[in-house]
Amino acid sequence: MIDFANASCTEFVTVLASNAPVPGGGGASALVGAIGTALGNMVGSLTVGKKKYADVEEEIVALKAKCDALQKELLDQIAADAKGFEPLSKAYGIPKDDPNRDKVLEDATLVACQTPIRIMELCCEAIEAIAVFAAKGSRLAVSDAGCGAVCVKAALQAASLNVFINTKTLKDRETAQAMNQKCLDMLDKYGAMADGIFTQVKAGFFN
Repeated sequence: MIDFANASCTEFVTVLASNAPVPGGGGASALVGAIGTALGNMVGSLTVGKKKYADVEEEIVALKAKCDALQKELLDQIAADAKGFEPLSKAYGIPKDDPNRDKVLEDATLVACQTPIRIMELCCEAIEAIAVFAAKGSRLAVSDAGCGAVCVKAALQAASLNVFINTKTLKDRETAQAMNQKCLDMLDKYGAMADGIFTQVKAGFFN
């Protein structure tokens, strides 16, 4: 398997566009989330060390460290998503008359949901961080905070679809509904937060 997190942009996009089972929406979501987080983090980098922002420097430095970790973990999810999808990909190949097929499919589907949910959780943390960068970071780079919010929201939404396509097929509807609700709650709260960042940043260019 290709080390997607360390592959070139060209290689990643080429394989993504092919009929290979991975990377797919989950891996792409993780990459976009990492890029959006890095855009927010860039605002922090352009804020630290500036006299004008000395009063928020300690907070920004701490937030940068958090975003460094978020970026890394999001990139780690590219491989994790590929690994998590592999059992499901194999399970679909089990003959339909195999008595174990349903259980294997159910277990593999549950596994396949875990990484996209984790990507969403990381995106929520990133959006919270970007909100602070947008509010307190360098005004010269505030557009990058807005860009970051847009990218991370897209990653959040994209990752959710990789959960919903799998929860739809689960036989355990109680578990499926619980996972769906968790994802819907994240979409509602953090989608709105990301929209607010974008609106705030955009408005600042017309005042």
